[in-house]
Amino acid sequence: MIHAVHGAGGATLAVRTAGDPTAPPIVFVHGWAQSGRCWAAQFADPGLAAAHHLIAVDLRGHGESDIPDTGYDDPAVWAEDLAAVLAFAGAPAVVVGWSYGGLVITDYVRDRGCADLAAIVLVGAITEIGKGHPGGRPGPAMAAALPAVFAEDLAVAVPAVASLTVAMTAEPAPGALAQAWFGDTLRVPPAVRKALFRRDVGSGDVLAGITAPTTVVHGTADVVVEPAGAEYAAGKIPGATLRWFSGVGHAPFAERVDEFNGVLRQAALAAEGRKG
Repeated sequence: MIHAVHGAGGATLAVRTAGDPTAPPIVFVHGWAQSGRCWAAQFADPGLAAAHHLIAVDLRGHGESDIPDTGYDDPAVWAEDLAAVLAFAGAPAVVVGWSYGGLVITDYVRDRGCADLAAIVLVGAITEIGKGHPGGRPGPAMAAALPAVFAEDLAVAVPAVASLTVAMTAEPAPGALAQAWFGDTLRVPPAVRKALFRRDVGSGDVLAGITAPTTVVHGTADVVVEPAGAEYAAGKIPGATLRWFSGVGHAPFAERVDEFNGVLRQAALAAEGRKG
């Protein structure tokens, strides 16, 4: 089911849901130029759906959400968008951020703190962006794809997006899944793809102030986001748990579904323990 939630400036955000609406929520935040569809394997897990209200947002400019002209370089806008999704969730949520989604969560904490975050799971995530920020270094596959993935010219953009899509996983992803990721990237307008990178922000002090139980998940074979970024975040966030997925690329939630879903269950238990 898809719902409409209104974020910063009245932008309509598409929110996919599954599971029990009265159960503790898990909110999923996708990465750069993707959509909430990327969490399909989590939505298909009967155990997660029975125990939780699963909520996956399409970020502004992505998927089924509105495509405003502005706001992509403003931390306060991302914070307000995520706040709207958390208000829809109706209770403190376990919040899961993949890749750029980790930066969106960090923006939220920067602006609003951790009161509505029952727990945080960062997945192949960046928490900073721009030159010289260790929490946001691109891996070799992303570096090779830039700036061609921003191009208006289809002949330039398509090969770059295709190579980046192939590099998302350590082992070849099923064709239908890889093509869905490829299609979601091209669906995001080139100007939005570029605007998401038009930022220069460090987050060391923000990470050090996180009070929600946090798990940092990263594949050792990730060539899209440098694994060193996971070590940086885990080293800054008080009490954070660092979980390496050996031989896994940029998408642990798709490459090792059962193991990753187990991490989500553990994060939910940590959140419940915090309440207790």
